[in-house]
Amino acid sequence: MLLAFDTATPLVTVAVHDGSDVVAEASSDRPMKHGEDLAPLIERVLADAGVVRGDLTRIAVGVGPGPFTGLRVGLVTARTLGFVLEIPVDGLCSLDVIAVQAVDTGAVSGDFRVATDARRKEVYLASYDGSGRRRAGPAVLRPDDAATDLPVAGEGARLYPDAFPHPVDPTRPSAGWLARALVARRAEVLEPDPLYLRRPDAAEPRPTAPR
Repeated sequence: MLLAFDTATPLVTVAVHDGSDVVAEASSDRPMKHGEDLAPLIERVLADAGVVRGDLTRIAVGVGPGPFTGLRVGLVTARTLGFVLEIPVDGLCSLDVIAVQAVDTGAVSGDFRVATDARRKEVYLASYDGSGRRRAGPAVLRPDDAATDLPVAGEGARLYPDAFPHPVDPTRPSAGWLARALVARRAEVLEPDPLYLRRPDAAEPRPTAPR
């Protein structure tokens, strides 16, 4: 049994995959409540799937790119569960998960992009071929610098329609598709380390120069 979750966007998403397909999935409806919502959602999907933590054999976690706080919650949880349960933990790029869903649901049929919200009036962007294989990125860019007439999945296309006039679904990564992408090896498997792409907003104060 595979437990998958992603905290790279404002909403938490969690799913259980039994080796054949997703058997339970849930998402939060409260933005930026990663620390409060992740653990209850994990317990909820395990209960919905009729399994307990001891039944899990692997964990999949989205590694971003995304905000520092959200990614930290997901990755620390994944590593802790993996250590306690003595099971492997695999990471997948959250943009790759969106790309796999876009391809497999027929939202795209050729080259396309995935753009998610990076805040600061920027997007996280990656380029994909028609099979969902990543060709370039991810990178953090201003929308004007990333503008394209190709189809664009991800929330960034909705936030910046002038730069991305052809939005397609999905807008956010789904834990169910994260699990499917890992089981089918549809995306590169990564270490469970965060893809921040830039320094976190929160930083330790610099020492004060002597007067």
